[in-house]
Amino acid sequence: MGFTCGVIGLPNVGKSTIFNALASAQVQASSYPFCTIDPNKGMVAVPDERLYKIAEITHPSKVTPTHIEFLDIAGLVKGASKGEGLGNQFLGHIRTVDAIAHVICCFKKEEVSHIYGSLDPRRDVLIVNTELILADLETLEKRMGKTEKLLRVGDKKAEAEMHVCQKLKSWLEEGKPARTLQSEKDEMRIIKDLSLLTLKPVVYVANVDEEDLKEKSHSTIVEQIAKQEKAGLVIICGDMESEITLLEDEEEKKEFMKDLGLEESGLLKLVKAGYGLLKLITFYTTVGPELRAWTLLKGTAAPQAAGKIHSDMEQGFIKAEIVSYDDFIKAGSLTAVKEEGHLRLEGKDYIIQDGDIAHFRFSQ
Repeated sequence: MGFTCGVIGLPNVGKSTIFNALASAQVQASSYPFCTIDPNKGMVAVPDERLYKIAEITHPSKVTPTHIEFLDIAGLVKGASKGEGLGNQFLGHIRTVDAIAHVICCFKKEEVSHIYGSLDPRRDVLIVNTELILADLETLEKRMGKTEKLLRVGDKKAEAEMHVCQKLKSWLEEGKPARTLQSEKDEMRIIKDLSLLTLKPVVYVANVDEEDLKEKSHSTIVEQIAKQEKAGLVIICGDMESEITLLEDEEEKKEFMKDLGLEESGLLKLVKAGYGLLKLITFYTTVGPELRAWTLLKGTAAPQAAGKIHSDMEQGFIKAEIVSYDDFIKAGSLTAVKEEGHLRLEGKDYIIQDGDIAHFRFSQ
């Protein structure tokens, strides 16, 4: 598993259309509110050119990419934090994801009615973000109530926690998401323990029409918001991505995208943005007949990376044989890698790097 990404937004902004395109799924996508009730799930193989370049050299009988799980979550409306619409379900589902893809309507269609009557990306972002902030304030106030009781009995940790909670409460009350608050490491540990919705990394997805894809009239507003919040940004034409998905031949897809002036698919853009926000990397293993990609948090040491494969490998870790992707491709074979001295033997303190091809030695 790479990561779980929740696709959220107001009703009728094209969430399900984009989900269909990303996950090559066929969930219901209609132009009336609350079409999606239970979250639709789609497992998507992460596009990874390096994986298949390695396969061209190693000729494995099985190639396994890493995956992303997309959740198409019900549309949110004003008052969701108080249970309006499908608010409680929406907030419950969003708590389970690693990252959020917040879809904003940046197109005009006569056949699709906007729930609030007009096209206004800034207003739409504010509505969703406000509801998430209100839900977080409720969570925070409950936690502060418990902390207050601990303060009365002289709990020293409670004093530090209350200070952080008060600082965070003021920030949220200004309409700012928790993820934009600058905090010390000790403070961040307390904040992370609160499991706040607005702490989750966000990629804003501007759903545009073909014209806006070239001129960026409505999507410019979303771009400004993303920059201000230091959030991710992906500009996608949902209808166009749906057409690309229908093409089965890869060369035909590339040609179609070239004609449209697209260098890469919406899925690849979203994957890159998500990996960047979550500080994720990919490493590879070539044990037996299988070549496999693994997703890992940047900064992870070799024993913990081995544990992603099997807990026994972490517990019995001895050494890791490492070759970088670039060195492997240049050498053209594992034999050449060894002859050129690019195969390294690393210990428990080695930090796995993006693109590493690893073989773990461990005691059973």
